[in-house]
Amino acid sequence: MNPLFHFAMWSLLVAAVQGGEAPSEAAATVKEAEPTPWKLTAGWYHFSNDTEAGDFNLRYSAKNLGNCWIGYYLPEGHDPDQWRAGWDSQFSLDPVRIMPSLQVATGEFVGGSLAVETGTDWFVGVGYGRTNLRPYVNLNFDPNDSYTVNAGYRWKNGASASLLWVQDIRQNPDQKHLHLIGRTPLPKGCRLTMDVLFKTGLVEGRTIHRVGVSATYDWPRYFVRMAYDPHANFGPENLWRFSTGIRF
Repeated sequence: MNPLFHFAMWSLLVAAVQGGEAPSEAAATVKEAEPTPWKLTAGWYHFSNDTEAGDFNLRYSAKNLGNCWIGYYLPEGHDPDQWRAGWDSQFSLDPVRIMPSLQVATGEFVGGSLAVETGTDWFVGVGYGRTNLRPYVNLNFDPNDSYTVNAGYRWKNGASASLLWVQDIRQNPDQKHLHLIGRTPLPKGCRLTMDVLFKTGLVEGRTIHRVGVSATYDWPRYFVRMAYDPHANFGPENLWRFSTGIRF
């Protein structure tokens, strides 16, 4: 394991310890009033073949710009690393919301998506994603060349429940994801998000049907996330993911 990977994983451990510290009620009240345009995330990935990887992402958000981010994927051993960057935003054209995104990465990768959504309490949306098929370490874990359909309900207190269907429409039309996503606010500005994944598709010539799950706990400034993704990216390996981050 190279020294850079050791250093990156140690940085992640330090961030995890900080991320688990919930601020006091008084501090949380102050922080909630402050704008936090930056979000720094560190992720650790453990595959069932006992290999590991790290992912580091810095995002900047502005009302008129949307979200801009830059990230670095650092695998263990001799697998290629990859820098990536992207942008996404939301524009309101009543009664619809338009959500475009763009991604680029080393290795000449370019991708993008466009989604449209309508509704306030009850909502429904569709989306379409496309890439140039250049090598890309897919940390989204949903097919990128795909269409999406989503629907759900948002409560006045910030809670929501939704379904998201993702279908590959290019190289692997057998690959399909169904997400059941629930979010609920908690006391002191915290929030819990659960994402249950049902996936099906061909893996090494065999059709698989698997269930994965992701859980995210947000404090006003920090968050932690743990996830299990069977046959990640429809490959042979199962994947555990741990992420932690800070908003500032």
